[in-house]
Amino acid sequence: MTASNTNTMTINGISFPIHTGTIKPDWIAEAAGKGFDIVTRVADRFHLALRCRVCGGMSKVKLFTLRTAARPLCSHCLTKEWVADAQAAGLEFLRRDPANRHYGIYLAECGHELSRQFALVKQAAEGSKRIRCGTCQSAIEHAEACARGWTLVGPDPAGNPNYRAYRHEACGHVQRMARVNLQSGRHSCGGCGVDWPAAPSHLYAMMFTVANGRELVKIGYSNDPEKRLRYHLQRDREMPCEILRTVAVPTGQEAIRIEKGLHAKLRREHSECVVAPEAYRGQIRVQSEIYDGSLTNIILAELAQIEAQLSEAA
Repeated sequence: MTASNTNTMTINGISFPIHTGTIKPDWIAEAAGKGFDIVTRVADRFHLALRCRVCGGMSKVKLFTLRTAARPLCSHCLTKEWVADAQAAGLEFLRRDPANRHYGIYLAECGHELSRQFALVKQAAEGSKRIRCGTCQSAIEHAEACARGWTLVGPDPAGNPNYRAYRHEACGHVQRMARVNLQSGRHSCGGCGVDWPAAPSHLYAMMFTVANGRELVKIGYSNDPEKRLRYHLQRDREMPCEILRTVAVPTGQEAIRIEKGLHAKLRREHSECVVAPEAYRGQIRVQSEIYDGSLTNIILAELAQIEAQLSEAA
């Protein structure tokens, strides 16, 4: 607060005329009870200049607000809170969003400016939410669509946040599909009929080390084993895990058939190595098809034999 002359007062960079009306004792008491001191009346008979007892900042407040059950807000304290929340959420608070008083403009680590709700940023600061840059997220989704032979058109026309609209580059057909299915390759084109069961796939063996130090091995099939591991199976990014071996299979349908036969053989011949879901629940996103690490060499030998048979058949 600064006083440019005896008749005006500047609050938050704005100059207001001082109103010469009286300040009643009960107003002073009400202001004190809410953490403020009355400095003077400003602008007109309906407004007061209040000094915050916490930070000393000046605010222009309606007399009506002071005299009701509402608590006047100190813009300086609010700004400090927004700055602190932004820093804790990995952002930089720039200014309030002029289009919505519940939003602020923030600078993300990527260099893009974001408009986000103050409440959402506070949740991110507390760790219960994550702030993502829409510009960067769009680039990521465009790239993953392109890698699968599709073009991202936009959000789901039906409004499902887990779906997107995509255009198949091979035939131009546009359809909605779950983003997770696009990522995993488990989708088909409704225009030209290119289906994932007909597309090339892989058998794989993966090793996981769970929290108690036990090593587990999983067998499965996927057209992209690396994505299967990192995006679908691995819950904790710090969990030790790796792909031990992959075997190329001509089609997804053939991969399913071989995988089912291999699981049946392992359960029949090594039932003691089948691991109950309780041993990895909450650590690996799967309900079955997990074996004890002691079976690793046998599994790798089975995959080597399968690869030799496929090579001979080809």
